[in-house]
Amino acid sequence: MIEKIVAPFYEGLEHHKILARKCKECGAIEFPPRYACNACGYHETEWVELSGKGKLTTMITPATLNSDPWNAKIGPYCYGIVELEEGVRINSTVFGVTKKKAKTLRNQLPLPVHAIFAERDGYTTLFFQIDEDVLA
Repeated sequence: MIEKIVAPFYEGLEHHKILARKCKECGAIEFPPRYACNACGYHETEWVELSGKGKLTTMITPATLNSDPWNAKIGPYCYGIVELEEGVRINSTVFGVTKKKAKTLRNQLPLPVHAIFAERDGYTTLFFQIDEDVLA
């Protein structure tokens, strides 16, 4: 059973939306969603939709032991931290990065990315992809 506070987040993913909680007192965004603000401790927050646009700030390519065959079906990928336009930082899988290209791309960080959604094991999952103009 999904907890009440995160149920709307997962429902949002089903509709290809990224939802978070925004503090009504200081404006800080909580992602993943929380009942209260971690920045100021205020108890009232509201749902907001995040843009899904951001930048990849760090990256690591998967080694044999931590690679994911399911991810490989979608395409080449890396793991990294994505900072969304709203300031939220997400540890995520980012598609569009081959091991060969990663060496060049690391020197270009941060890189623009956008959210993509994929069905995995009956659930919609949030991933990111490097913007096409960077990979061209």
